[in-house]
Amino acid sequence: MNSHLILASASPRRKELLELLQIPFEVIVSAIEEHVDDQLHPADMVQSLAYQKAESVAKSNQGSYVIGSDTLVVFKGRMLGKPKDENEAMQMLQMLSNQTHEVYTGVSIIHGEHIRTFYEMTSVTFFPLSEKEIKDYIATGEPLDKAGSYGIQGYGSLFVKKIHGDYYAVVGLPVAKTNRELLMMGFKRS
Repeated sequence: MNSHLILASASPRRKELLELLQIPFEVIVSAIEEHVDDQLHPADMVQSLAYQKAESVAKSNQGSYVIGSDTLVVFKGRMLGKPKDENEAMQMLQMLSNQTHEVYTGVSIIHGEHIRTFYEMTSVTFFPLSEKEIKDYIATGEPLDKAGSYGIQGYGSLFVKKIHGDYYAVVGLPVAKTNRELLMMGFKRS
């Protein structure tokens, strides 16, 4: 018998990544208001947010495996969420230009009383960016709904000099680790 899998996320990128597992799943968007302590380490913050998302959906879906996830970009200790507007996107991208930053992605999987929560941290280094490159990128609209103002899987890939860690975690879901955790929790693929 197949196990029922739910992704508690509205992110189209996470949906695409989970599809790589070739397991049927449904998307149920978590309706929680995120509560987080700004004093937490980024690793703890993304794990807390991932758990909150998964738990809110798991409450009404007993017996299912529910995956919640959250991603945060951190530069020199400063957390960079989604930009409020084009000006903030410009400031973030200028800050990240020719620098290395960290991307933390937390994942929480809940199945009944069983909970597995983990994170991946990936370092991303950008090439030096000209003002024109940044303005042209912002004009695509891509940076406006992305933590840190860029999407590594889209046009933002043109800025990446090197990456150390899990590429898929930067996109929004560490696919291989998530798969292994599901299997360790007893998830049956078929």
